[in-house]
Amino acid sequence: MLTDDRNRNLIQQAVSQKALSRRDMLNQSVLGFGALGLMSLLADEGLLCAENGTQVSTGKSHFPATAKNVIFLFMAGAPSQVDTFDPKPLLTELEGKAVPPSIVARVPNIPRAGLDSKLMASPFEFKKYGESGIPVSDLFPETAQMIDDICVIRSINHRVPVHGPGECIALTGSAIGDRPSLGAWMTYGLGSESRDLPGFISILSNSSGPAPQTPGWGPGFLPSRFQGTLVDGKGGIPYTQMPDGYSNQNRRQQLDFIKWMNHEHLARLGKDSELEARIASYELGFRLQTSAPEVFDLESETEETAKQYGLDNKSTAEFGRDCLIARRLVERGVRVVQLRNGGWDSHRSIKKNHQSRARATDKPVAGLLKDLKQRGLLNDTLVIWGGEFGRTPTTEGSVKGDRRGRDHLPMTYCMWMAGGGVKGGQIIGRTDDLGYTPIERPISPADLHATLLHALGIDQHKVFYMHNNRKEIATVLGGEVISEVF
Repeated sequence: MLTDDRNRNLIQQAVSQKALSRRDMLNQSVLGFGALGLMSLLADEGLLCAENGTQVSTGKSHFPATAKNVIFLFMAGAPSQVDTFDPKPLLTELEGKAVPPSIVARVPNIPRAGLDSKLMASPFEFKKYGESGIPVSDLFPETAQMIDDICVIRSINHRVPVHGPGECIALTGSAIGDRPSLGAWMTYGLGSESRDLPGFISILSNSSGPAPQTPGWGPGFLPSRFQGTLVDGKGGIPYTQMPDGYSNQNRRQQLDFIKWMNHEHLARLGKDSELEARIASYELGFRLQTSAPEVFDLESETEETAKQYGLDNKSTAEFGRDCLIARRLVERGVRVVQLRNGGWDSHRSIKKNHQSRARATDKPVAGLLKDLKQRGLLNDTLVIWGGEFGRTPTTEGSVKGDRRGRDHLPMTYCMWMAGGGVKGGQIIGRTDDLGYTPIERPISPADLHATLLHALGIDQHKVFYMHNNRKEIATVLGGEVISEVF
């Protein structure tokens, strides 16, 4: 089956160790390959079920979906709501003063709320954009041009003021970090439209703190095959280049034999999620070797498109490339693409920090929205932007001038959504006059997750996984769909 002498020797050793005749080996191989072929056909037809009886990878939703794909633009480190999409003129009036008692009384007793610090006006100016007249900070002049396609949610809130657990809440629904990521749930429920690429891909950029939380793209207790594939935007998917000396044909023969041996081992071992995922990964790996390099090769893109994403500018090139790859991935049927851009933590020098991060991401994000819209992909692609929490309206510590920063604030923060059936040009939720707490339409991360699942046509209560004799669903904390988003 394999071409070189070394691999022939491996086959002979394997056969002798199992005391199989050549006829037995060929018979079992044919049956094994036939079963694998049948499994592939069943998966294509949506008839393959998981080991717990829950149907997966069908591509069929519970009700008409408004989106087929999701791009999550995760700004790790927590952008400040009062400096981005929730302007507070009263902060300017009360600059340097104490937080009013009326506001203090509303704020839950959470560490790091900064209630004993001085109020700080935003160092950025806000202008109204589009027909909707939604105010946007001058940090995002490019994204602001797309505001009529954007739904701004100002009242997201939870109670965890620490980056790691906060990121886990944002991406898994739980601060503990032991649950499946939302992307894993989506691919578990719907599968991928692409046979040659993973259903869930996560790309990291600007790795300067806080550290990425692996549960954010992990499978949790779901079978391992639903985890996100971690990708380097510059180099693409690791180890997908064909090794020297191999063609597609002899690589296929090698992997067929490895697959047969792995299934023989699995048959003796019994059900094993990680081993099954590894077996599947070999097959996906082969398809990636023939398709992934093309996805990450941007030479076919026009100069105009490259400029639209900011690839011609050093400050925007990294995230611009990530955003362009995200478009190419959803174009090829990848269900969920998660872009994590770090570095938004700003305990000191928030003006310099947010200017730097916005300069790197604003044009690429706007370019992504414009490109998706021009290609007719925005109708089917839901784009979401935001971080793990917000920041206090007060300064952190006693530093002065442009060295001032803000502490963590989980009680209120902003996120926005666009495309995929979202009604743009609207604001959902309202916060108090200083941006400390929601006073209208408070929304939890679980509500947001229920809404994202709903956009894909997934009923949060109907996609479940039996774990430790418990019927687990994605929105374990009881999320409700934010219906006005649509």
